[in-house]
Amino acid sequence: MSSNLYIPKTCKHCGNAFTARTTVTKYCGDTCAKKAYKARKRKEKIQATLSNDMQQQKEAVQVPNLNTVNNKDFLSVTEASQLIGVSRWTIQRMIKQGRLKAVPFGRKRIVARWQIENLFN
Repeated sequence: MSSNLYIPKTCKHCGNAFTARTTVTKYCGDTCAKKAYKARKRKEKIQATLSNDMQQQKEAVQVPNLNTVNNKDFLSVTEASQLIGVSRWTIQRMIKQGRLKAVPFGRKRIVARWQIENLFN
């Protein structure tokens, strides 16, 4: 059964004008339909890979274990910031202002736990 419809349309893949015989036709021909299908599948694969990578990155982010920080007498700047709940830069600023004393230890700076506790006393 053939259609008596002649609908002017534009191809979704190449953008060329064509005459469609049905209302659901999207592409000007078989080659454009195949190319559009391949492009669609390629995008799906890329999207799946990106979402998989994002999920792996979220799993890789480690939640700091506060129990290990609570048992230490000397803390790095990062551990001190996690203990108080401020950014590393706030601790760095406090060291620069002289409100906290830090001792260089290799490439790190170490802060005594009692100094952090004295901030709140």
